Parts: sequence; C-alpha cells; structure tokens
Amino acid sequence: MRGGRAASTQSIQITILPTSADTDLNLLDRITELVNEVYAVAEAGLWADGAARTTVDEVADLIRAGQIAVARLDGRIVGCVRVQRLDRDKGEFGMLAADPGHRGVGIGRELVHFAEERSRKDGLITMQLELLVPRNWTHPSKEFLAGWYSRIGYRLVRTGTIDETYPALAPLLATPCDFTIYHKDLNG
Repeated sequence: MRGGRAASTQSIQITILPTSADTDLNLLDRITELVNEVYAVAEAGLWADGAARTTVDEVADLIRAGQIAVARLDGRIVGCVRVQRLDRDKGEFGMLAADPGHRGVGIGRELVHFAEERSRKDGLITMQLELLVPRNWTHPSKEFLAGWYSRIGYRLVRTGTIDETYPALAPLLATPCDFTIYHKDLNG
C-alpha cells in the first residue's frame, strides 16, 4: 500500500521473464535490488556484513534459464520469484520477494500461487521451498514465514544444515543456520 491506496490482486500482473530480458540492465538492477533489500531484512543477523542474497549476474543466469517471474503493479516491478523443476515430479520456488512499499496486498501470495500453477501445468505433483533459519535462536521473520507457509499448505519434511546443501555459503553466515525444507502436494 502506498499513499493510502490499496491494490487489488486483480491488478497484479505476473509473468515469467523472456530469456532475452537477461541483457536489460535496468530490469536486472531492479530485481537484484528488490531481492537484496527484502532479504536484508528477512535474514538480518544471519549473514556476515556485506553479504548479498543475489547478484546481477545470477539474476541474468536465472532469467536465461527461464526461472524468474516478476509481479508488476501499474507497470512497476513489485515482486519476483524463482520457479524451477527439481526432478520428474517436484518443483521448487525460492528467491520470493515483495516490495516492502506494497506489503499486505497479496503480492507474495500471488507469486506463490503462480509458481504452484506453473509447476502443476508442467505435470509436477510436489512443490518445495527452503527456509534458512538460525540454529540457536528465533528470528521473527523466519517464524512469520514458517507460519505463513504452513497456513497455505506447506509442511515441514526435513531439516538440513547449510553445510550439506550449500557448502560455499556456510562461511558467509554470521550464525549457524539450518535449511528447513517444506513440501506441498499440488494435487491436493
């Protein structure tokens, strides 16, 4: 919500970016800045100073792979999500970000719904997400997200360490963390 004006979910337009968008520097900068801004708050205290969630090069690679969807409101990018196939039956979404200036209008929910529908249309039966959580303390954003994901049908299936899943990221952490892995049955 900006200036007291609420957006309806019908005015949110979500599309997978065409692979040719990988050279649009304004687009790459906007997505990178949005993701890094959102994750700086959502993962405050988890990463060492100066660590960023993503880079322009990574975003360009993901666009080339056909994995980035953006949400637009009045033509402006207000959210994004990465959607990918993990195996024959399972998809995954990640890098979910909604513009803080538009919180509470359903952008995150619509992006998750888009990711689920896209995966369902691709014949996938399970959607996965990973949530990075501190091992020895409670992070308010992570607690909120765990509850939100549970309310929209995701269930915790496994907890793993960042070292086993993403060993190159472990040295960038400011505190020991685990990945909690959630699944949702797309046929349910």
